[in-house]
Amino acid sequence: MFKIVKKRDLAEKLVLFEIEDERLSKVAKPGQFLIVRMDEKGERIPLTICDFDAKKGTVTIVVQEIGVSTKKINAMKEGDYFLDVVGPLGNESDLLELSKDELAKKKVIFIAGGLGAAPVYPQAKYLSENGVKFDVIIGAKSKNLLILEDEFRKLNCNVYICTDDETYGFKGPVTNVLKMLCDGTLADANYVTDDGKTVKGKDACEDTSKKTYNHCVAIGSAVMMKFASLMTKELGIHTIVSMNMLMVDGTGMCGACRLTVGGELKFCCIDGPEFDGHKINYDEVMKRQMQYSTEEGRALLKYNEGDTHHGGCGNCGG
Repeated sequence: MFKIVKKRDLAEKLVLFEIEDERLSKVAKPGQFLIVRMDEKGERIPLTICDFDAKKGTVTIVVQEIGVSTKKINAMKEGDYFLDVVGPLGNESDLLELSKDELAKKKVIFIAGGLGAAPVYPQAKYLSENGVKFDVIIGAKSKNLLILEDEFRKLNCNVYICTDDETYGFKGPVTNVLKMLCDGTLADANYVTDDGKTVKGKDACEDTSKKTYNHCVAIGSAVMMKFASLMTKELGIHTIVSMNMLMVDGTGMCGACRLTVGGELKFCCIDGPEFDGHKINYDEVMKRQMQYSTEEGRALLKYNEGDTHHGGCGNCGG
């Protein structure tokens, strides 16, 4: 049994859980993931590690409500227990394989889209703890869907916010901000402040100088990672992405997380979850995701409607 010692609502359908587990807290690494199970009848849910604290003996995950299982998990409270928490699984971030001298030579840009801020955070924290300064772009559809901004601002980095609807920060998507950083035009771009005022980027951000990067970590939706990777390829920036959204079983047994990387078949859970972003067949990934989302939607509809769910419409599998 694994106790929930802290729960925090981050945004709509996005909940942070801090779980008590001394062993996991000491061996977890940025880039890895856990599998959690709420109870004996619960689905096994793979979730990337968002943070860990060996002194407190805790690990942190962020759960997005997508289907029935995640809806039930997000209804849990502080003091409740997960039946199972398995891990850490998967490979650690390749940044951890570098010496301090090698890290110091890296000019890193992190791109975090929506929920992607959660798996980006431990890698950013690792660089900060090793004295490496870096940049972070955090994007979301709207201001109320941004997560972990305060946590990132405490690190040794420059933070650039963008939203698709321009309710906060620069006008999204994240690739717009990346392009402006690299061509030196961010200073004159419009920026919407936290209180809704529109100013220039140079008046809102600490550093809007023209940037050159040699390493990018982009994590978010498959669409975001695809277009971020296309842009970084043009800019000559080595790019790592995380395909954690594909995982189901998390142990290589089900084959659901298979993907094509550089023309070779890979499994996200055992070969990843991080891969070279310039080698992934994103169209294949997005096609498979559409199949899963349809099944999740049907199951959630049935759960929400309960006894009123007639199942005769032909659209929900009933």
